[in-house]
Amino acid sequence: MTQINELLSSLCPNGVEYKKLGEIGTFTRGSGIQKRDFVEDGKPCIHYGQIYTQYGMAVTKAISSISEKHFAKVKKAVPGDIVIAITSENIEDVCTPLVWEGNTPVAISGHSCAFHTQENPRYIAYCILGERFQQQKTKFAQGTKVIEMKPAELAKAEIPVPPLEVQREIVRILDSFVELEAELEAELEARRTQYTYYRDQLLSRENLEIMANGTIDVEPLKTVASIRGGHTPPKADPANYTAGDILWVTSKDVKTPNLTDTGIRITEKGASSLTLYPAGTIVVVVRSGILKRYLPVAQLMKPATVNQDIKAVYPHNGEQLLPRFLFHCIAASGNRLLEIGHRAGGTVDSIPAADFEKTPIPVPPLPVQQRVVDVLDRFDVLTSSLTDGLPAEIEARRRQYEYYRDRLLDFPRKEADS
Repeated sequence: MTQINELLSSLCPNGVEYKKLGEIGTFTRGSGIQKRDFVEDGKPCIHYGQIYTQYGMAVTKAISSISEKHFAKVKKAVPGDIVIAITSENIEDVCTPLVWEGNTPVAISGHSCAFHTQENPRYIAYCILGERFQQQKTKFAQGTKVIEMKPAELAKAEIPVPPLEVQREIVRILDSFVELEAELEAELEARRTQYTYYRDQLLSRENLEIMANGTIDVEPLKTVASIRGGHTPPKADPANYTAGDILWVTSKDVKTPNLTDTGIRITEKGASSLTLYPAGTIVVVVRSGILKRYLPVAQLMKPATVNQDIKAVYPHNGEQLLPRFLFHCIAASGNRLLEIGHRAGGTVDSIPAADFEKTPIPVPPLPVQQRVVDVLDRFDVLTSSLTDGLPAEIEARRRQYEYYRDRLLDFPRKEADS
């Protein structure tokens, strides 16, 4: 911070200019790439949905490829460009930036654009992720179910543009925060891999029959549990949302095993055509871009409603199947369900209802279920709790990064020359 203040005092003592993105660069809109166009060995490409689900803020190698013939026909980003996702199902993911740092051009899909600028591309990306830009985004984005930010509107967004020396120093500081978080995430992922292995062993039919000292039944999910859904109350009517106090679960809320709150709450009017599911209900994300990576599953700690991307699951008979045991069984079926979802295709990853209903659920005696739950819940604290262990440290580091990012990008504005 001291070095930045010294640079600012030396290079821009009268403040920093704020400019629209359209004043400092140009946009190239992507086109013509769908997931079915991917090939094993070809030219690099970036699909818009991958930007906010499978990449970080910068990348040197694309995870997907298209044929050379296709590559020749589509729009491309060049090294140093910022590829921006301009379409999503939610406002948070719209305008997620990805700095292309590869050595060659990369093809970019529709619903994305490449921003070319002489400013520091990582600095611009941090600005786009920052609070000031996010506030502007809500004014320019269009749509309800699918949110879009057209490049012409994106060009109107304003950011501070200090000298390149200041930009480089800010990038250096923020990169150090991001790198530390990445190291912690890698360690947490290793723990999760270990947890997944032991969970799958513990929930295997063979192990459960050993614990039960006898054979057990394995039933389709639809046989042992109720499976229902929800929808989105009309957003055009503020009375559905303003001052609401009823939890309404969307895919972005399902982050930890115990769901205690939601990002959006709705009113009694908004919930009038929805089911209020009791505490203990298992909520599963069955339609979202996040299914490219993992299956979000949680258990409600408070009554809540859900939207159309969520399935709410509850045992038919609590004396046959513990809700928490069912939660762990569904979570353990994640890889199988994701593979089915990927095979099903579609523009947005989803799990077909018929396949979800067939999820095999073992039903050992209740004392065995409780023993399994006790063991797996202790593991969950180590890998998922936001109040304990590595997850808590990662969350603290993320808040620290966001705090310093927004402070570093808050400059005194230079007054226009008279």
